[in-house]
Amino acid sequence: MSTSPSSAEGSSRRPMRRELLEGPIALTLLRKCLPVVGGMIAMMSFNLVDTWFIARLGPAPLAAVSFTFPVVFAVISLAIGLGIGTSAVVARRLGQGDIETVRRRATDAALLALAVGVLLSVLGLATLEPLFRLLGADAELMPHIHDYMGIWYLGAAVVIVPRVLNSVLRAQGNTLIPGLMMALAALLNGLLDWLLIFGAGPFPALGVQGAALATVLSWAAMTAALFWQRELRDCLDLRRLTPGGLIASWRELSRIAVPAAITSVFTPLALALVTRIVAGHGHHAVAGYGVGTRIEAIAQIGVLALSMTLPPLVSQNVGAGQHERVRRAIFGCFVFVLLWQLGVWLMLQLLAPWLVAGYTAGGEMGEVLRHFLWWVPLGLGAQGVVILAVSSFNALHEPSRAMRLSVIRLFLLTVPLAWLGGIVGGPRGIFIGLFLANVLVGLVAWRTLRRRLDAMRAVEAELKG
Repeated sequence: MSTSPSSAEGSSRRPMRRELLEGPIALTLLRKCLPVVGGMIAMMSFNLVDTWFIARLGPAPLAAVSFTFPVVFAVISLAIGLGIGTSAVVARRLGQGDIETVRRRATDAALLALAVGVLLSVLGLATLEPLFRLLGADAELMPHIHDYMGIWYLGAAVVIVPRVLNSVLRAQGNTLIPGLMMALAALLNGLLDWLLIFGAGPFPALGVQGAALATVLSWAAMTAALFWQRELRDCLDLRRLTPGGLIASWRELSRIAVPAAITSVFTPLALALVTRIVAGHGHHAVAGYGVGTRIEAIAQIGVLALSMTLPPLVSQNVGAGQHERVRRAIFGCFVFVLLWQLGVWLMLQLLAPWLVAGYTAGGEMGEVLRHFLWWVPLGLGAQGVVILAVSSFNALHEPSRAMRLSVIRLFLLTVPLAWLGGIVGGPRGIFIGLFLANVLVGLVAWRTLRRRLDAMRAVEAELKG
């Protein structure tokens, strides 16, 4: 992570990417989004491939690995929070032109990710059995859980560190390398799954252990490959490391990372509550809803990719004092996602007969899926506004506002309206409740962010006056 003095001086003189500060907003975001979309698709395949291979081992290994998903998701949520904090801090410093502080914060963020990973390895291994007993795993599944998590916990650091390193690159406007790295890691994971789970040639058949080892090795390979990137190495420097500076960096990073990590956990928690509400209407309702949520995830890829590429642009331009450009970028994205998701909704209506026929045998489950496809995607544009507003508030270094917006969306509107809709209209009423929740909180998000940006513009005008 360290660099030589001559290299350090050269990197200080090297001009940083200025696309996010000077490039056409729409074209720049489009170019940055495309690699992210590819990387997200690759990451979606990661778990699908693991699940497909593990399912061939039998129901007990598959059930055991299913028990690990909440724990794995909690660790990934923490990594996402660290990545959001790193991106926001590094991008703003880049916008200010403070390259030395950029290098300090990027280095300290990587060290924080490493420290958190090591701590999770120790705590995870020490609490493995009692934690999964608490989650409901029985004696039959515990050996498989030990096999999987015993290796996965050892690799916690290489699950967290590359997400932070990718965030450093995205903060500079480089989304191509992170997208490419994620795609290569997904391909390597698929190959290693086949070799290590079932055994081939010199590779032993390790079963569930092989699945965990494939994941850890894939992320470790991504981490090593990232350190070969000159643009990233130029941001990392251990030579000026001091305890006081490290604590200052970690405090600044944690101010955004901790609320962002908590916020990322809110979504699956709310979805679990909605699933429980749906379950009250029978297995057909749960099955139709389950298919619908998978289609919904694909329909949201564009918005989610934009939520990862907009924040660096916002942070850099705030750091550079270009508040009007920030305003145009955010509200331009709001309009775009509303129109884009409307187009997605129209496409889903055209495809609905084939989707219902392909995923269901008709009947009650098909009717549930049809109602889902009509109502829930209709509100995804408004939900996209909320997602972008949350990411924008994090980029503005106001994570508490982002957290409040998520709480309003998920727990004050989504869950209560889904529950009320289920009482009034069954599964269809639940989906109408989800639609109304997204529309209402979308209006709140638009108004809240507009008022915040208006206040920033007023302060800027006062300073200039």
